[in-house]
Amino acid sequence: MTDLDAIDRKILTILQADSRVTMQELADQVGLSVSPCHRRVKLLEERGVITRYIAMVDQKSVGLPVSVFISIKLERQKEEDLDRFAKAISKWKEVLECYLMTGTRDYLLRVVTADLPSYENFIKTKLTRLDGIASIESSFALSQVKYSIALPV
Repeated sequence: MTDLDAIDRKILTILQADSRVTMQELADQVGLSVSPCHRRVKLLEERGVITRYIAMVDQKSVGLPVSVFISIKLERQKEEDLDRFAKAISKWKEVLECYLMTGTRDYLLRVVTADLPSYENFIKTKLTRLDGIASIESSFALSQVKYSIALPV
């Protein structure tokens, strides 16, 4: 959004780093009193700039150490095929991210599982049962070099 001023951007940067910061701490860090700071945060929420507050959970700590990036090619790229695929995968908790892509593949998914047998089960019981998939190509992440959900505002 282009109508964000420097204070709005600073608020967003701070909240992306720690959404549990108190309004007093946030106000102090951006150089405002609490009331105007609170109004700005509420306005950012109302405008849809801030969409939600979340807790980041370490995937290994909860028994999901395997990250797989899956490239999907559909047999056809008609709107109804794209919609059917998107609707189906949006229900699967293993799929953390899904992007409609340009290039040789139609979709890129990021999937997490506990282990290789769990991934195999995901492929066999979910992904390969979808109609209209021409090919599935999996790439396993060996390690995570960088991960961030903070946008460079």
